[in-house]
Amino acid sequence: MSASPIRPARIASIVSGAALLTLALAGCVPNNPTSGTALTVDITDTTCVVSANTAQAGTVKFTAKNTGKQVNEFEILAADKLRIVGEKENITPGQSIDFVTHLEPGTYYTECKTGMVGEGVGTTKFTVTGTSAKIDASKQQQIDTAVTNYIGYIKDRTAALVPAVKEFTDAYRGGDDAKARELYALARVNYERIEPTAEAFGDLDPKIDVREGDASEDGVPFIGFHRIEKDLWAPAGFTPSDAAGRAVLADGLVQDIQKLYDLVHEKDFTVSLDDISNGAIGLLDEVATSKITGEEDEFSHTDLYDFQANVEGAAVAYGNVRDIAKAADAEGAKLVESIDAKLTSLNTLLATYGSIDAGFVAYNTLTTDQVKELSDEINALSEPLSKLTHTVLGVSTK
Repeated sequence: MSASPIRPARIASIVSGAALLTLALAGCVPNNPTSGTALTVDITDTTCVVSANTAQAGTVKFTAKNTGKQVNEFEILAADKLRIVGEKENITPGQSIDFVTHLEPGTYYTECKTGMVGEGVGTTKFTVTGTSAKIDASKQQQIDTAVTNYIGYIKDRTAALVPAVKEFTDAYRGGDDAKARELYALARVNYERIEPTAEAFGDLDPKIDVREGDASEDGVPFIGFHRIEKDLWAPAGFTPSDAAGRAVLADGLVQDIQKLYDLVHEKDFTVSLDDISNGAIGLLDEVATSKITGEEDEFSHTDLYDFQANVEGAAVAYGNVRDIAKAADAEGAKLVESIDAKLTSLNTLLATYGSIDAGFVAYNTLTTDQVKELSDEINALSEPLSKLTHTVLGVSTK
């Protein structure tokens, strides 16, 4: 998990009129998407400069380069500065990445997030002009099906998440630490499968899943899953929460998970085609850039559950746009073949360490060579998967 921006307490409805128009037309992609706008983003630790503050409606490709000394994150916010319309996380120092999204006419804001925590840097108004594009009926049907199926998946996973978290927090609140430890990783699985959805709701993801190293007194409070994890696997010198403190932490996590459930079950909740494909990319990036270090579950060392859940979530998102990518052109068909093969290979390797149902070995028991082997497999899949949004939106990767 990487921290999302901290916003005012009110979280806007995912679609609330013109301010969030970008998601209202979830299926739209341009007729001639290769002619979309291409912009650059120059990132330092203190600045975030987009090469232009306007673009034509349709596909927009941002090439972001981080010349700072800290990891960074590029975000596109809706007009109310609450809703994250698009984001690219884990842009490491010296790295240049492409981020492709589809934007409808309207007002947005761009900004960067130094260290991926705290307030945004270089927040700038960004205007999208023109009109919504039209696409042929057959492709629209494919897009509509992908969107409908993925929304159904998100709702289904949050429905399973609510009781799992309740059972886990009940054990923790009641002082049954042995049971709570057994349930900790399992309670997180469905969250990890759909984490990009939670990240879109401003401060909700940090409340649920912030790591201790990303928390700060004036930014993100250390609450949620990992604060409870620290109580359950208390390191030397740490005094776990008393009963009253446990009740506060348990209630807070339950309430935030319920809020996530409520938001994705609103009648206007939707996602866009690039939300799905970028979600697949983002989930694997989570593993490749930060979770591979073992810093996610630093107290329990249950990281392999998160790995598997992220990979499964990425596979579901990818599966919903797979046929669109395959039908795009010959290169799209090759891309799908590559992703399929590398996804199978990664899952095969993960299976040697266990499974979500049967349990995984503790991550800190893996040797350096085993961690490297996992990293290599993840990176091998990340390379073709990074081209998925380009392909489904028809944008040249050259």
